[in-house]
Parts: sequence; C-alpha cells; structure tokens
Amino acid sequence: MSQLVPSRQRKVLVVEDNELNCKLLEVRLEIHGYEAVTTSEGAAALDIAREQQPDLILMDIQLPDISGIEAIRRLKADEQTRAIPIIAVTAFAMSYEKAVILASGCEAYLTKPFSGEELAELMERYTGRHATS
Repeated sequence: MSQLVPSRQRKVLVVEDNELNCKLLEVRLEIHGYEAVTTSEGAAALDIAREQQPDLILMDIQLPDISGIEAIRRLKADEQTRAIPIIAVTAFAMSYEKAVILASGCEAYLTKPFSGEELAELMERYTGRHATS
C-alpha cells in the first residue's frame, strides 16, 4: 500500500526594501500557500539564497546596498543559486528598462503595481505548483 507524502511548502525569497511592499508580498505569498523569507538588501539575498535554497526569488531592483540587477547577476553566476528562478518586481516600466533587467538573468518581470492574479500565475509557472486559493 503506497502512502501519500505531503508536498513541502514552497519557499519564496522576497528581496524588497519598502516595508509596506514587503508585507504585501508576504501576505500574498501566504494566502497562496507559500512560505516567505524576506530581506531588504541585495547582498544579504545572496547569502540567504545559498543557505535556504528557495524555490523562487522575487527581486526588487532599487535596493539600498547593491542594485537588484547586480544581485541577479551574482545569483546567476553562483553555481549554488543559478537554477533558482528570479522574478524582478519593480516600478521600472519603460521598455528599455525591462530589457536591461531581463538581460541581467531573471526569468520574468513584474511591474508595480501588479495584480494578485499576475503574481500567482508567475509563482505557479516558476515553482511548478498550483497556488491554493
């Protein structure tokens, strides 16, 4: 008789320096059944990603220490973290800005403000699981 093994909760690293935006993302993640790990600094994100191996990273671009673009480049250059999908979450909306951000190595780009449905769809796509209601 085979036993069903419950799937582990997916972990998402949120890199966001705006406290309100960070809290909003945390709540959205929890509503959809994800565990949120947060930091407000790009350099700390590198260490956290190596240590915790999240299923997905949501990366703001304007951060107080290093830019999100630089953090993405470093994460994608690191053997331990390069396979973790990264979604840039930013207010930069111009097409040339989007091109630069995507060229840094992230898998997707989400412009603030965004809908909960947009976020859920991207999380599902890059974590390989269906979010809960």
